[in-house]
Amino acid sequence: MKSPQIRERDKSSIETRVAKLLKELGNPEPPLRLEDVRFLLEINLGYFQHDDAGVMKRLAHRLKVAGHQLANRPWLLIDAVKRLDLRALWVPDQKFIMIDKEQPEAKWRWLEAHEMGHKLCDWHGPFLFGDNKFTLSPECHLKLEAEANYTAGQLLFLGDKFRGEASDVKLGFSSVKQLQGRYKNTLTTTLWRFIEQRGHQQPIVGLISCHPHPSKHPASGGDLCRHFIQSPAFATRFSKINGLSLFHQVAGYCKPQKGGLVGEDELDLQDDDGDTHRFQFETFFNQYDALTLGWHISKKPRLVSLA
Repeated sequence: MKSPQIRERDKSSIETRVAKLLKELGNPEPPLRLEDVRFLLEINLGYFQHDDAGVMKRLAHRLKVAGHQLANRPWLLIDAVKRLDLRALWVPDQKFIMIDKEQPEAKWRWLEAHEMGHKLCDWHGPFLFGDNKFTLSPECHLKLEAEANYTAGQLLFLGDKFRGEASDVKLGFSSVKQLQGRYKNTLTTTLWRFIEQRGHQQPIVGLISCHPHPSKHPASGGDLCRHFIQSPAFATRFSKINGLSLFHQVAGYCKPQKGGLVGEDELDLQDDDGDTHRFQFETFFNQYDALTLGWHISKKPRLVSLA
């Protein structure tokens, strides 16, 4: 799935809001303490489980859908959680973040920051838990999620601080791991943020997928490539490339080993004008997902046939 592109004016609004919040926190050094953010925003934190009807009913008492209390209609909440595959919830009326306790604990930090993103993007309020066809359309949902993800990235990676540090290190997975250790976020979110922030001028691309080696693909033939991450420069110049086709190119150099760096190579990609470019790729497997990073090296000269 391609990561949705966010309008520049919305990015600017998000960055301004996060910068103001970080200033109020005293412009902290990494890693960001989310409990300090919760205190400043007066947000409470709790947990839920999909199969715990009691917890879901208690949560429904706190929620409204289209201005109506859910206390007598808890199935609307249960349906929304299942249908949208929600891992966390932002409850605006109660200033409450609820995280799915069944999610790996390593992901809780990102899930909490994501829901804080919905809080900071106050224009999301009318759409959350809406019960009409427009507000729950896939396009609307993806747009809201992309904006909340961008806000979470700005928060957890401390705005301009990460952008500056990402620009000062060499391109490669070793730098992503170095920054992951400093900011204490997951390797996946660090890769995503690295591509977003480092790739304004240089085309950079990433994949979050199953293990690319054919022997490791799911027997069910499920989703091979979950996310296709594009830097601004890549999205502008290589818009015709899709994640699945790139995944199959990456699979050609990957070894079947169970973890760590499973392969690296140079691949040729064609831009929107039909010109061929050489990219360096590295793929790392963290036991759950394969994380691929590719960056532009050079444009290849066109071969002209002289009759």
